Amino acid sequence: MSRVCSRCGKGPMSGNKVSHSNRKTRRSWGVNVHKVKQVAENGSVSYVYLCTRCQRTERKQEKQA
Repeated sequence: MSRVCSRCGKGPMSGNKVSHSNRKTRRSWGVNVHKVKQVAENGSVSYVYLCTRCQRTERKQEKQA
């Protein structure tokens, strides 16, 4: 599974891990993505990976409509 959101394109980030003595080593952060079922208007089902922020936005838009 590639850790990339299919809607916004958010992917893994990188930065520095900083110890108590202020030494820096490289590290990476993954994205909180989940496999979500999407149903198209014609009834076809597909699975996509969405980050939790996009899932939240989608849920709020459904509630308003």
